[in-house]
Amino acid sequence: MHKVPILIALAGATALASCNFAPAYRQPVAPISATFPQGDGQGQAGARAATDIGWRDYFGDPRLQALIAAALANNRDLAQSVARVAQARAQYRIQDAERLPQVDLQAGASRSRTPLNSLAFPGGSSGSGGSADSFTLNQFTLGASVSSFELDFWGRVRNLSEAQRREYLATVEAERAFRLSLIGQVAATYLQIRAGEEQIALAERSVTGRREGLRIARMRMDAGVTSTVDYDQAALLVTQAETELAELRRTTAQSESLLTVLVGGPMADTLPAARPLSDPDQYTHLEPGLPSALLENRPDIRQAEQRLRAANANIGAARAAFLPQISLTGLLGFISPQLGSLISGDSFQYQAAANATQPILTWGKASAGIALTKAQADELVAAYQRAAQGAFKEVADALVARRQYAEQIEAQVRSVEAQRRLARVARLRYDNGLSIYLEVLDAERNLFSAEQQLLALRSAQLQSEVSLYVALGGGLKERAGAG
Repeated sequence: MHKVPILIALAGATALASCNFAPAYRQPVAPISATFPQGDGQGQAGARAATDIGWRDYFGDPRLQALIAAALANNRDLAQSVARVAQARAQYRIQDAERLPQVDLQAGASRSRTPLNSLAFPGGSSGSGGSADSFTLNQFTLGASVSSFELDFWGRVRNLSEAQRREYLATVEAERAFRLSLIGQVAATYLQIRAGEEQIALAERSVTGRREGLRIARMRMDAGVTSTVDYDQAALLVTQAETELAELRRTTAQSESLLTVLVGGPMADTLPAARPLSDPDQYTHLEPGLPSALLENRPDIRQAEQRLRAANANIGAARAAFLPQISLTGLLGFISPQLGSLISGDSFQYQAAANATQPILTWGKASAGIALTKAQADELVAAYQRAAQGAFKEVADALVARRQYAEQIEAQVRSVEAQRRLARVARLRYDNGLSIYLEVLDAERNLFSAEQQLLALRSAQLQSEVSLYVALGGGLKERAGAG
């Protein structure tokens, strides 16, 4: 009476202790340098590891913090990524359920009538109130069955489950990588807008000043003090500033449209006040650490590693295809012609069967399956190494940008100061009749370009710090929390 439960228990224990033909996982060697480029600002006072800094602590601009929070809550692409994680988790649960037998509860009742003259024996009897010339049979059943449960001796089902689990974890890492990328996108776009706003303000001041200069040039021309050449040159200054202003308004408006998409829709009008680009507290200084840390900190590298582990498990499942596939079916329950006596010892029945299938002639299908999974694993090894190289390059580029932008800004500040002095002297020389207006034109045009370039460099420097934060896999604390 207890043979079937014992058989099922033994089958489960056998499956748990089954062989595993998946190759042992070995982390591929990452073909990257042991250190980052020198002279990158390592060891500066107050510098911290990116993985120890959540994005709220890293970005000091309260308006940017509000925008990032909105993007993490409302961005539609991120919502799709989160949904893909839920799908992958469900797929893993479906596959993992194949490791356990599916038990179905069955209950039935039937009634059949057979004429006596059709029976093979004389003197048939009535089972339950049938007429004298017929035989009536009632049958009631109640039981549980297991249909075609594979005894996983070779680990095929377990490896398929493990492969699906690794694919699920890879999807989790992909979502984390996208979340970090989204933070970087929002920050970079915001900084572009802030630079555009400051450049627009500079261009508007230049347009106002040059229009006043044009008005004075017109008065001097009308009074016969200067020629039309001076007036036309003053008009060129105005045109230059107006053209630059229109271009800045266009690019800034496009960046604002992009930011609206990134944050998931229009933001409230009451955003916190923004900090100027020159504010030294825009961000927290980062310590890059060693390249080997990228293998643990970058979600895209962890995603590549999880996919490689999934490929390893698939190799084990493919190898198991060469071995016999053993399945078990079983039935445990009761059968009786009377409903009242259905649950009784005399009505108990069971049935158990095992089937084994051994591949003999597959025409190379099984060996091709192994070759396919090995080739997929080789591809994923290369993908993992390429991800590591890409991460190293991003960090190295950001570190070089940090150093070079600091030097460029320092030089550009000196250039702006010199251009401002030249413009002031050129104006004085012209007002005193010591030079032509072309000298003023050149000086003011060069000053305007130098000031715009300084604003662009400050924005680029801040964006390089954002790139460094993302490249180092920052924001781990934020990813582990609510966002």
